[in-house]
Amino acid sequence: MSLQLPSELDPPRLLSIAADLLDEITPRFLAGVGAPSAVDKGGNDFATELDLELERTITAQLTERTGIAVHGEEFGGPPVTEGTVWVVDPIDGTYNYSAGLPFAGTLLGLLHDGQPVLGLTWLPMVDMRLQAFVEGPVIRNGEPIAPLRSSALADSVIAFGAFNLDHGGRFPGRWRVDVLGEISRRVSRIRQLGSTGMDMALCAAGNVGGAVCFGHHAWDNAAGAALVRAGGGVVTDLFGAPWTALSPSMLAGNAGVHRELLEIIAAVGDPAGRS
Repeated sequence: MSLQLPSELDPPRLLSIAADLLDEITPRFLAGVGAPSAVDKGGNDFATELDLELERTITAQLTERTGIAVHGEEFGGPPVTEGTVWVVDPIDGTYNYSAGLPFAGTLLGLLHDGQPVLGLTWLPMVDMRLQAFVEGPVIRNGEPIAPLRSSALADSVIAFGAFNLDHGGRFPGRWRVDVLGEISRRVSRIRQLGSTGMDMALCAAGNVGGAVCFGHHAWDNAAGAALVRAGGGVVTDLFGAPWTALSPSMLAGNAGVHRELLEIIAAVGDPAGRS
């Protein structure tokens, strides 16, 4: 996907700076595994003290080293739809992290006018570090990986987002279950890992064929959107509109899997009124 970027932006340089910073905080990330809840966000969601610490560190260092403002999950920041801004989730998969499960990491994306420019996903507990400019290639642990190949849903593993049958909102739990059920009829395997960042990283790396994500926060989605696009995959919302920072959801995959997932979701129908 071609982007019109300001002439002063230098994606390779920014990737290098961001990767160095994520490497620097990795020991602290690993030392804090198992950290308890410190900030109750409601709805069984929380942040640990390390979420706050890491976001402060990343924000300060990125601002100093790149001169670009940062919008974080815990402390906010400038609008994510205007100009150039970093978006950071210091610990994606916080519940997993607090429980000592390895499905958690740090997500860092760069947006320009709401479009993903580059993404980094660091998953220290499984020794996986992905980074890319949207025009590719995806770099995994320092080495470029092959572009994604189109595949059939029947031959693929799919990562599926969280749900509660009684959940309401934009995508009610009963609608999510209907989508899950229809996908299950055609897919090889379904996995629920509890981390959007890991789902998207595995999609970008070709370990899963696609990912169904119900969340809309840029700090969860921007890095993965950049990575999957860099790998030659397709990233939209659940109904096929190209993903931006304003999108209400995210659907990613290689070309074949993404097409089949869109067909299934369209057949399930409008989520409104399904709670």
